[in-house]
Amino acid sequence: MFQITHYCVKPLPLHCFLTYITCTNQRSYKADGPLLEGPCKSSPLNSLMVQRPDMFEPHNVLLKLLHTRYMSNASIELKTENDVVRFSIGKQLDKNGSPTRGKKGVKRVKMSKKAKLNELRFYRLKAKKKMRSPNPEVRIRYKLEKAKRKEAWLIEKLRKFEVPKAPAEIYDPEILTEEEKFYLKRTGEKKKNYVPVGRRGVFGGVVLNMHLHWKNHETVKVICKPCKPGQVHEYAEELARLSKGIVIDIKPNNTIIFYRGKNYVRPEVMSPLDTLSKAKALEKYRFEQSLEHTSQFIEKLEKELEEYHKHLARYRKLKENAPHDSVVNT
Repeated sequence: MFQITHYCVKPLPLHCFLTYITCTNQRSYKADGPLLEGPCKSSPLNSLMVQRPDMFEPHNVLLKLLHTRYMSNASIELKTENDVVRFSIGKQLDKNGSPTRGKKGVKRVKMSKKAKLNELRFYRLKAKKKMRSPNPEVRIRYKLEKAKRKEAWLIEKLRKFEVPKAPAEIYDPEILTEEEKFYLKRTGEKKKNYVPVGRRGVFGGVVLNMHLHWKNHETVKVICKPCKPGQVHEYAEELARLSKGIVIDIKPNNTIIFYRGKNYVRPEVMSPLDTLSKAKALEKYRFEQSLEHTSQFIEKLEKELEEYHKHLARYRKLKENAPHDSVVNT
């Protein structure tokens, strides 16, 4: 038993070739003569087509099948037993010559539309049953599980908006004297040019507007509205890192005054790459707002569950003491 891939065939007479063609659907062939020689680059059909092209007309369909069989890259084994030649096609070979292994994937059963609707109806009825339960603990626990699932989903969504910070560029911040700071502070308060920071927070457009203002003005006001307590300092630190400006003053009304610097040069890319776009910043704000409200709702439900357990403990204690009091009174 040996393994070969291609063969070269000697010219055959017509009756031998027709006998060979009629037996192609069988697995055994009688060896009438020396049919095979050493390995060759051409296939048997290619050599026969060159020598006798008029022979293929009566057996066109069968020859196409043979041609596709020999053109594949499957391994062919030739077995010779008792003057009988048998061909067996093995596994398909890859580029390296090794047999390829088929992927054993688990077939997923495709559900019909009716089955999907029935499954959804089952889950809805199950949820409705819990919501209408006479036991308050069942209702509270169902709401709590649902809120925790939503919280985990929102945290996973917010991870997609995390932008990796670019490596900090080395630059020397200018040292300003107290007189210069006082002068720039008064100048910034008098001028009317400002950049708003709204619910989207700090994104690429805010830094771009600051650079556009610094084209004609030394200072610019950044008004943060709405702003949580202490959030204005985070905005000031983030904008100073992105714009390379100097924070002059932070007002009680959540207004930051920035100075561009004495040796200011406008950058080629005014909107930093490690910031979100306007649409993405709004989407992130909505997820953050939803996460905040969901966390508050979870805290509220946990308090309700704790109060309910305390109420049950008090009720059981009173119930246990009630028979004892009745016996003492008698």
